[in-house]
Amino acid sequence: MAVEQRSFPRKLGRRIGRGIGRLGAVALAATLIGTAAIGGIGDARAKGAPDSFADLSDSLIDAVVNISTTQRVSGSRGLPMPNVPEGSPFEEFFDEFFDRKGDNEEEDRPRRVNSLGSGFVISEDGIIVTNNHVIAKADEIVVNFNDGSKLPAELIGFDEKTDVAVLRVQPPEPLKAVTFGDSESLRVGDWVLAIGNPFGLGGTVTAGIVSARNRDINAGPYDSFIQTDASINRGNSGGPLFDMDGKVVGINTAIISPSGGSIGIGFAVPANLAKNVIGQLIEYGETRRGWLGVRIQTVTDDIAESLGMDAAMGALVAGVSEDGPAEDGGLETGDVILEFDGKPIDEMRELPRVVADTEIGKEVDVKVLRKGEEQILKVTVGRLEEGEKLAALEDAQDEAEPDGPKSTTVSALGLDLSDLNDELRERYQVDVSIAGAVVTEVDPSGPAAERQIRAGDVIVEVAQEKIASAEQVQDELGKLKDKGRKSALLLVANPAGELRFVVVPFED
Repeated sequence: MAVEQRSFPRKLGRRIGRGIGRLGAVALAATLIGTAAIGGIGDARAKGAPDSFADLSDSLIDAVVNISTTQRVSGSRGLPMPNVPEGSPFEEFFDEFFDRKGDNEEEDRPRRVNSLGSGFVISEDGIIVTNNHVIAKADEIVVNFNDGSKLPAELIGFDEKTDVAVLRVQPPEPLKAVTFGDSESLRVGDWVLAIGNPFGLGGTVTAGIVSARNRDINAGPYDSFIQTDASINRGNSGGPLFDMDGKVVGINTAIISPSGGSIGIGFAVPANLAKNVIGQLIEYGETRRGWLGVRIQTVTDDIAESLGMDAAMGALVAGVSEDGPAEDGGLETGDVILEFDGKPIDEMRELPRVVADTEIGKEVDVKVLRKGEEQILKVTVGRLEEGEKLAALEDAQDEAEPDGPKSTTVSALGLDLSDLNDELRERYQVDVSIAGAVVTEVDPSGPAAERQIRAGDVIVEVAQEKIASAEQVQDELGKLKDKGRKSALLLVANPAGELRFVVVPFED
């Protein structure tokens, strides 16, 4: 139904009233007018778009730079040789065209490859921020400024996990610099300005709104991207995302696009995440993140029900690193971490960010749910980088497992299970660190198969009770059935030792 806009809202109310009655018309008119009688909608009026972004752009654009890198690579420049059947009449032609049998020495010589990106100045004395992928493996980095000048840059440090890098130039006079704002204060729908210098021709400016926050695009362990519809195209990586106060609230990093051009789905690293990383890179030349020493997984609705939780929340501990901070603090596999250092953990992916930002060596309270009861544990935070080195060393020093007990087989949950001995460990290439009952066969129509349990997986725990034999699995399942349980919470390890919790319903 067409609605005339003049004489609003009287005519609109009258017309609508004919169709839906006086009460509906009054309610709709109140909604459109924004009266306090229905929740004060009038107090939430959106701010209008600026008449122009020109003044803001003028004040910021000189701080945005182009990053040009050069890298020496080896390999052929030519097109790949097509697959031509031997003896084909085209074989000789393609051999000559692609120089298949000729001298390819020229083709194999190292050559220089150039790439471009953006960045921005954060200090007058020449500190510049960009994306790590813009300068990765570069032999030479040159910074091109908006006025046409250029300076060679030194790499201070980089962080692959957040895709952030910090450069330094030696300017003859102070540079125009910008400052970071508070990305946590951003709201979905706020205006933002993206500035880049993708081709060294001068700054380009696009505007849009914040489409979403805390996006996880599987780019790294600390994903919490700002999503924006401000156009971000090739070469804009590393450029700043500004709020309407001219503060940097994000670093433009990625887009989703089938063509490589902007389709209104761009992502920026939040300023609050980047600031701490940048500060560490400037001070130490490397990152120094907190480390807990656990493997975690999401608490699903099924897992929450099995653990007696009212709601799915927290981070489920699926493994504890040997001699790590968590083990020293008393954390165990099967614990659900609900709070860390006073910060609630509503979702699993929040924990890595909270731990990483915690001061190394700080003793913190960790609230966990263990077998239905909440406990507070004291944990001294370690350093992630040292933990990663320790894990790599442990992988390189695996020892042979001594002979185990004789194998026996039982059936449960649509599985055949056996005691884990040397023969089965070798057959399934099961890591020496794993103990439990090994899956030797899976009923394709059984409930375990639906939960992606496969031959070679090892049942490590049943209902948070450690398993030493296949017969024990049978016993623990019997106890659960006696209690009226409809399913079993299993801790399952794959042959490589990666743990996960799985809820498997009992067969009818």
